[in-house]
Amino acid sequence: MHKALRWLLSFVVLIGTMGAAGVTAQAATAAGPTAATDITDIKDRILAIPGMTLIEEKPYPGYRFFVLNYEQPVDHRQPWKGTFKQRLTLLHKDTSRPTVFYTSGYNVNTSPRRSEPTTIVDGNQVSLEYRFFTPSRPDPANWSNLDIWQAASDQHRVFTALKQIYTKNWLATGGSKGGMTATYYERFYSRDMDGVVAYVAPNDVNNKEDSAYDRFFTKVGTKECRDKLNAVQREALVRRVPLETKYAAAAAANGWTFHTVGDLDKAYEAVVLDYVWSFWQYSLLSDCAGIPAAATASDQEIWDTVDTISGFSAYADQGLETYTPYYYQAGTQLGSPTIKQPHLGNLSRYGYQPPRNFVPRDIPMTFQPGVMTDIDNWVRDNAHQMLFVYGQNDPWGAEPFHLGYGVTDSYVMIAPGANHGANVAKLQEGEKNLATAKILQWAGVAPAAVQADPNKAAPLARADAQLDKRDLEREPQLRP
Repeated sequence: MHKALRWLLSFVVLIGTMGAAGVTAQAATAAGPTAATDITDIKDRILAIPGMTLIEEKPYPGYRFFVLNYEQPVDHRQPWKGTFKQRLTLLHKDTSRPTVFYTSGYNVNTSPRRSEPTTIVDGNQVSLEYRFFTPSRPDPANWSNLDIWQAASDQHRVFTALKQIYTKNWLATGGSKGGMTATYYERFYSRDMDGVVAYVAPNDVNNKEDSAYDRFFTKVGTKECRDKLNAVQREALVRRVPLETKYAAAAAANGWTFHTVGDLDKAYEAVVLDYVWSFWQYSLLSDCAGIPAAATASDQEIWDTVDTISGFSAYADQGLETYTPYYYQAGTQLGSPTIKQPHLGNLSRYGYQPPRNFVPRDIPMTFQPGVMTDIDNWVRDNAHQMLFVYGQNDPWGAEPFHLGYGVTDSYVMIAPGANHGANVAKLQEGEKNLATAKILQWAGVAPAAVQADPNKAAPLARADAQLDKRDLEREPQLRP
């Protein structure tokens, strides 16, 4: 039965690939030899790709940075049924350098930035906005076309179009949902990339079994810190009436409404229940010193700490709107964790609310069990030149990707004490050197000294405070 299902999935993927490849082949034919040979300016070469248009070019020393649109099929299996414009950016260094394909899994940042692998290999970077995140959304939006295969096919077409210009090695990378995106891309188009670096990528294989998260929250950090956070969270529900009065005032002042989640009370509890998770996702153990003592804290102090860590705007309609595509995916394919919080007793009225509560009711959703199992099985059995990096104190690392005996040149590494911002630089020295060396090797730019001794590995590009600024994705709380 499993073999039959795998064969069917492979067949479906093949059909989709042929459809996407057909469109790409037509595009390459339309471009003719001009795009590859007769044009010398990099901007002109990029814009010679059929379907590629320029939004703007922003200057940056040592690079050229383009914000672009690329015309994509709404449905890669039926490309004749319409197209949409997908936004991307291109940080151009030199066509003789490797290229890093970065995805956040959300909106694209239109300011020049380098991901860590781009800095390590001193390369070019292509950053792609995830489909259905505005403005990269088809109109009208058929939400059934938002799935991980369609998104991987978006990446495949962008890669195929740009590979004719950027001919050296390519690496895929991303953090959090972007790390998931890079992993799914590798699963469906494993011949495109020369390596994958996936940061803090959750792997919710069985959406109904979340005990790993419960175990995580009984051990993370110190007992003193855990107790302090739990007490504040409990106190926020004990003081629900006065704090919801403050919430209503804040909503009126900011124009927040709560039609999607249902009402202010549901939104309030959702914010409070995210508090402990959000602390460990974005804060460090040392930050626990700034958490107020629940027993003596004023209402304002409880409000302030919950607002700072969880954010009271998160579950208002205005806070949810940007992330509708994420919640849709969580409720149809990705899954979402549900954790037990026994310290709250009977103070919680709703428990962890499902993604369905955070998506407008006029958008249909049906969960597809087995999609994440397929990804997990593929990674365990087939990972090749893949690196997964997790933070020790990041809740999302409670369900990580695992590697089986059949994988080749692939690794899972954990940064001690790190949160959702874990990266190669935060690994222990030996693992940091090995990871850096592997990234250089996969990109085809490892110096001879590094090939002989991974401990000599170091980023090839000079540090740049602005370009290397880490824009940590402040995603919806309890979401990757």
